[in-house]
Amino acid sequence: MKNAMRSILTMAAVLMLSVAAIAQTTVKGVVVDGGSGESLPGASIVVPGTTSGTVSGFDGSFALQVPQGTSKIVVSFVGFLDKEIALSGAQDLGTIKLESDAVGLNEVSVMASIVTDRQTPVSVSTISTELIENKLGTQEFPEILKSTPSIYTSKEGGGFGDASVYVRGFDSNNVGVLINGIPVNDMESGKVYWSNWAGLSDVTRTMQVQRGLGASKLGLSSVGGTINVLLKSSDAKKGGVVKTSVANDGRKKQLFSVSTGLMDNGWAVTLLGSHTYGSMWAKGTEFDAWAYYANISKKINEKHSLAFMITGAPQWHNQRGNKHTIQQYRDHKDEFKYNSDYGIRDGKEYGGAYGYNYYHKPQAQLNHYWNIDDKTNLTTSLYASIGSGGGRRVDGAQKKWLGVDRYTGADYDETMRTGDGLLDFDGVAARNATYVAEGSQAIIGNSVNNHTWVGLLSTFTKDIENIKLTAGFDGRYYKGEHYKEIDDLLGGAFFLDGHKNRDDYTKLKKGDKYSYYNDGEVLYTGVFGQGEYVADDYSAFVSAAISRKAYKRVDYFNYLPGEQESDWEDFFPWNVKAGFNYKINSVHNVFVNGGYVQRSPYFRNVFLNYTNEVNENVKYEKIITAELGYGYTSTNFDAKVTAYWTNWIDKGLVMSLQGQTANITGLNQLHKGIEIEATYKPSKKLTVKGMLSVGDWVYEDDVNFSLYDDNNVLIDEFNAYIKDVHVGNSAQLTGALEINYEVLPKLRVGIDYLYNGRHFADFDPTNRTNGAEDRVDSWEMPDVSLVDMNFVYKFKIGNLDASVNGKVNNLFNVEYVSKADDGNQHNAASALVWYGYGTTWSTGLKVKF
Repeated sequence: MKNAMRSILTMAAVLMLSVAAIAQTTVKGVVVDGGSGESLPGASIVVPGTTSGTVSGFDGSFALQVPQGTSKIVVSFVGFLDKEIALSGAQDLGTIKLESDAVGLNEVSVMASIVTDRQTPVSVSTISTELIENKLGTQEFPEILKSTPSIYTSKEGGGFGDASVYVRGFDSNNVGVLINGIPVNDMESGKVYWSNWAGLSDVTRTMQVQRGLGASKLGLSSVGGTINVLLKSSDAKKGGVVKTSVANDGRKKQLFSVSTGLMDNGWAVTLLGSHTYGSMWAKGTEFDAWAYYANISKKINEKHSLAFMITGAPQWHNQRGNKHTIQQYRDHKDEFKYNSDYGIRDGKEYGGAYGYNYYHKPQAQLNHYWNIDDKTNLTTSLYASIGSGGGRRVDGAQKKWLGVDRYTGADYDETMRTGDGLLDFDGVAARNATYVAEGSQAIIGNSVNNHTWVGLLSTFTKDIENIKLTAGFDGRYYKGEHYKEIDDLLGGAFFLDGHKNRDDYTKLKKGDKYSYYNDGEVLYTGVFGQGEYVADDYSAFVSAAISRKAYKRVDYFNYLPGEQESDWEDFFPWNVKAGFNYKINSVHNVFVNGGYVQRSPYFRNVFLNYTNEVNENVKYEKIITAELGYGYTSTNFDAKVTAYWTNWIDKGLVMSLQGQTANITGLNQLHKGIEIEATYKPSKKLTVKGMLSVGDWVYEDDVNFSLYDDNNVLIDEFNAYIKDVHVGNSAQLTGALEINYEVLPKLRVGIDYLYNGRHFADFDPTNRTNGAEDRVDSWEMPDVSLVDMNFVYKFKIGNLDASVNGKVNNLFNVEYVSKADDGNQHNAASALVWYGYGTTWSTGLKVKF
């Protein structure tokens, strides 16, 4: 009986397995971007109404077992329209092309030089909208890049929007930043002030970091690399989003966006607005920031379409303006949250000198896309930006009443503080009131930097079999207006400027200009061209750009009418670069690139000591760079290794030193290193990412510099002993590990580890003139390890998609130095530093309709 029962059960089991085998069938395919043809790793493939599904691998491929008789699957990916595919049993669906959920995105991507990985021979990392939403939290916008190879980010003083980003040891002056393909580096200084772009985290679709040469064809100052920010276009699908969040220190944010979708008449409109306010982590860092965005698109016909975009982020924020020694922080009651640069005025938190900033820099673009034929396109963008704002300053004969010695980090003997240790603005007002005949001895002013910037960028592309030809024009005009303006007389009746070139001592009131008043004009015209060859197994490109960059300075205070304008100072920089990529097979590829860039000196290096006098020693800066890279891509593992070498020759530096000016030329830097990044996805639920970058960035030579007085008379010449001193302000050894896991259906948790080492203090070459005594390296900051954590839970509210997210930064409240200036002893005791943030958190709700 037992044997018979065993036989029956065995047969039943075999039958069930047979039925199960018969009942399952396999569907496979490869998911790609319909515009670029690039594979889409992580695309979701599901059987509607069931829990059966999978995700595509790094090569875009997938294989899914589905019940026999399944009639359809749905393929989806963030940023693309869902695609429903009918099935007829087991089948190979081949290449599945997903179309963008945004209107005109492919055209903008071409103009912005967004590249295809494993095809374009440059070192590149791409940050998605989803990653920004899930990982950013209360961090500043550039900090989303901190787990990218050879990237170092810092909050600087810790005010809203004050973050900085370094690529391969180069700061924002030397990193090209593009928004929708439009350059936004300041035309005079090359800097990017991220507080002007504080709303970008709300409207960014993709951020792509192209380290080294990059793929942009423009004549950019990309010594370290290029950061491409691609903004959201008009949504192709009707709907909207509502978001709200709260965070540490009373920080709050609300956001609303809505889109018409692409209507039958060819129009599409997307609008977005947000409001963020509260305080940052450090003391005295209240802020109030708005952001707005509008995109209006019109598909005129099959050949022509127009898109208008405008975005801006008006904001004000209090901030820390001065670094301090480590001991000064430890001795203060606020410890590492210490802010020496604020007080209370009229019952409100009030930033002092370098303790307050306000700005609004809207940018508008009108883009015309002309598909001349299937192989020929012309994209033209007319853009404009009108910026206004400034930063707070303290001036007057007794400005030390509200000052801190920036060379020591300590108060002056004259500094006035309340019993709570805050700047005593009311006490200063009381003193000013006693100076009846002399007027205010200490005032609050604003250092104003307004600008008007207009440009035209036009790009023509032509495909001839495997060759793509690109040519274009880049024209820009910039006028920057610089002056100081009285904001608060602090209890006095007037202010006497006493400027050396004024005919009289006019009694100035609120709103009057003082100290300096000048304009800087920049005219840029350039042409560029590129030839790119793309075959199945290899690709190559050669590109070149040449331009004219002209500077003019107009000074209204130092010169009499008729003598206020300088002549135009012309420069003709150029660059050439080339690269080659070879796909050994479907898994392996290698690439190499190199280039030469000749760059114009910056505006301040051309005109000495804030006058119209031209610096006769000014030089073109030269950059020679090369990369060698290897890539590995399989279904569940992806890795890249890059070695780079960059030589920056004849870097110029002009420094103000208490009324004197140091003109330093011939600075040579050598940056070399290795970058490794990898992603492993063993299952649908688990993703592991890692990064390691090892750099060696040093100054190559000692230099000679000239010191001038405030009348531009040569005082003396000195040698600065900086040979083999490491470049400061950016960690030269970085590593990161990210683990993201779906612990429950629709609930994903992420843990991020970041390591920064070999981080040297920035230094002043003019403090290294004593030979062997100063021939030592800058102070090396202690290594730091940080852990962040985040979660995202997706659910339904009726028929609406919703999600809750949370983020904790610096989970273990690690105390660490994030930035430092080298002291005269080149050690920890003499360095002036900023500490990084301790633990911060945020949580929010998002609902899509």
